[in-house]
Amino acid sequence: MSRKIEVDTKTFIRFWLVILGFVLAIFFIDKALTGLIIVGIAAFLAIAIQPLARRIDKIDKSKDRPALSSVAAFSIVIVVIGLIISVIGPVVISETSKFISQLPDTFQNTVGGWEGINSFGENIGIKDLKGEIFNALQNFSDMIFSNVGGTIVNGIGTVASVVTATILVLVLTLFFLLEGSSLMAGFWKLVGSESRDAHKKKKTLAVRHVVRRMKEVIATYVSKQLLVAVLDGCVTALAVFVMSLTFGFSSDLAIPMGLIMIIFYLIPMFGPIISCILVSLIIFFSDPLAGVVFAIFYILYQQIENNLIAPKIQGNALQLPPVIVLIAITIGMYVFGLLGAIIAIPIAGCVKVLIEEYPRLKELQES
Repeated sequence: MSRKIEVDTKTFIRFWLVILGFVLAIFFIDKALTGLIIVGIAAFLAIAIQPLARRIDKIDKSKDRPALSSVAAFSIVIVVIGLIISVIGPVVISETSKFISQLPDTFQNTVGGWEGINSFGENIGIKDLKGEIFNALQNFSDMIFSNVGGTIVNGIGTVASVVTATILVLVLTLFFLLEGSSLMAGFWKLVGSESRDAHKKKKTLAVRHVVRRMKEVIATYVSKQLLVAVLDGCVTALAVFVMSLTFGFSSDLAIPMGLIMIIFYLIPMFGPIISCILVSLIIFFSDPLAGVVFAIFYILYQQIENNLIAPKIQGNALQLPPVIVLIAITIGMYVFGLLGAIIAIPIAGCVKVLIEEYPRLKELQES
């Protein structure tokens, strides 16, 4: 038995307009994804820097100068990042160059040079392992040089894109710091925070409360994570300095290695592992035994930090279960790469706030 369903013209048009709206929204997001990511990063950084700006503004309690404080906080962050890069870069390059210059001697002393390589090859059934290695390197170099033109062009394009995106992020971050409060105040006024309709005003204030909580989640996470990162870097610098006195390598490595630890610690969960490997390798270039000793020391210190120090400083600020943290980092890393891994936890904290506040918002919507 068939039924005839009648749909009026208005409902039919509304249905297709909704479908068209979804298609246009997806098309817009796809085309503007890079721009949206840049704006999102700038907003995230502005929220993270705001607590520092407020602290600077409180230095002189007789005057309220938020714009000047925002510029000062922004400048401090840029200068610190520049100093870190200027300290780490030369040391990493120097140690890598030293390792490369010592590589022939190390190769001869550890595996017996090419004679040792050929001897090892004969033991596993390869008569001329040296020749096989040279042939593989020759094929690899031929492949690289055959595509060198495209590689250079793509490399230049990538560098230009990164530079442009970095400049846009910095400019937008400063703009959000200076104008963010007035923009948000205008937005809340527009949507009804000062409306004469009591119910509309109440709903707007409830949404504003949720947004404020989300901003606090981001600012709290960044400040606590940065504090633990600085502590981690200081311990690393001290350990490398003490080891330099024991093993005899240059103590100039102490501060750069500490800075490397600070930078990579900001990457949740995987950052300390990456930094441990990197710092251990750099120390290994100077003294192999020292590199191994540092790796063991840092693994032991991480157990103390993760179980005793970090929980006290962070105070379980976001109160997220470890499995949720791991899921958030995994999704963030596969969607946005390294950047996604860094911002995944505060975003998960914001989602938690939305879930907690949803019943209240739903009740206001239905009332």
